[in-house]
Amino acid sequence: MTKLRALWSGDLALNEAFWTWTVTVGLLVNIATSILFLVLILQEQPLAALLVGYGLSVPYNIVAIVGVFRSAARYDGPPLHADLARLASVLLMSALTLT
Repeated sequence: MTKLRALWSGDLALNEAFWTWTVTVGLLVNIATSILFLVLILQEQPLAALLVGYGLSVPYNIVAIVGVFRSAARYDGPPLHADLARLASVLLMSALTLT
C-alpha cells in the first residue's frame, strides 16, 4: 500500500512509475479482472462481473495514469521522455479499460 501511495503522489521515479506500475502491474491487474469478468458472465452474474471488471481495473488505471503524470512532472531527464511516458500511459490504460 505504501508503494501505491507513493505512485499516486508522484514520489516514485518515472521509470518505476511507468514500467513497473503502469505497464507490468497494469497489465496483470487488467488481465486478471478481464478473466474474472468472463468467468462471472459465464456464471450469469452480470452485476458482479461489472463490479470486478470495471470496479477494480478502472480505479487502478486512474491511479497509474495520475502517478505517471506526477512522476513525469518531477523528472529531471529529457522532457521528451516525460511526455512520452504520459502519452503511453494514457493510451495503454485507455486501451486496457476499453477492451
